[in-house]
Amino acid sequence: MRKTLIAALTAGLVTVLSACGGGESVTEKTLRVGTLSDAPPNIYVENGNFTGFDNELLKAIAAKQNLKLEFVSTDFSSLLGQVANNQFDIASSAIAQTDERKKNVDFSSPYNFEVMSIQTKDGSPITEEKALAGKRVAVIQATVGDKWLSSTVPDAQAVRFPGYAPALAALKSGAVDAYILDQAIAETNVKESTDAKLKVVKSFTTDVPHGFAVKKGNTELQTKINEGLKQVIADGTWVKLHDRFLPTAPVPDQFKA
Repeated sequence: MRKTLIAALTAGLVTVLSACGGGESVTEKTLRVGTLSDAPPNIYVENGNFTGFDNELLKAIAAKQNLKLEFVSTDFSSLLGQVANNQFDIASSAIAQTDERKKNVDFSSPYNFEVMSIQTKDGSPITEEKALAGKRVAVIQATVGDKWLSSTVPDAQAVRFPGYAPALAALKSGAVDAYILDQAIAETNVKESTDAKLKVVKSFTTDVPHGFAVKKGNTELQTKINEGLKQVIADGTWVKLHDRFLPTAPVPDQFKA
């Protein structure tokens, strides 16, 4: 009878631990980070290393919280789904925290805000959003830019791409007339383009925050990221990285040391 009771209690304890997410903690394993390789200055590869504002910020957060990271390149269009199905522990890609995305993943506290731009080739007659009507316009699938174009200029023909590099190539080749994307990435395109002259026609700030995405219910990892974010804001690391990668963008008061 006593052995039976002990066995029952042990089984119940195992069940409770399993239900509470027992197992390897986030500090004991290497966390897989899904990111992009082609979207400077936020997320890109340089000399074989994943870098950019978002990735360097996440590295700084990880250092504060004793987290081990492994960065892996993927397409933005599949990134959040890969977090939801456990292929990645974290998504780092200047991800706008929209209500629709929050249905599938959880987000860290905001670490920046979305500033969008309309980009064209130099010499284009497009000067603002109304001129996009009837034009072929590149957007990254399922991004704020995609949603903005559909809601703001419904007469534009959205040409959706899974990542930044093919969208940029389409703009340079003339396959599309304009490109809607993050301002920082658009400005980098202007500086680094050698095979076509590009320009930023118009930029507009949104109130949509960026966040690192984790699987729904992973409160342990979400909390670690949030605590680390507080630390890198407080010690000035956030501003240093912002000045390094995003020097022309304004610094919101909440991120100042």
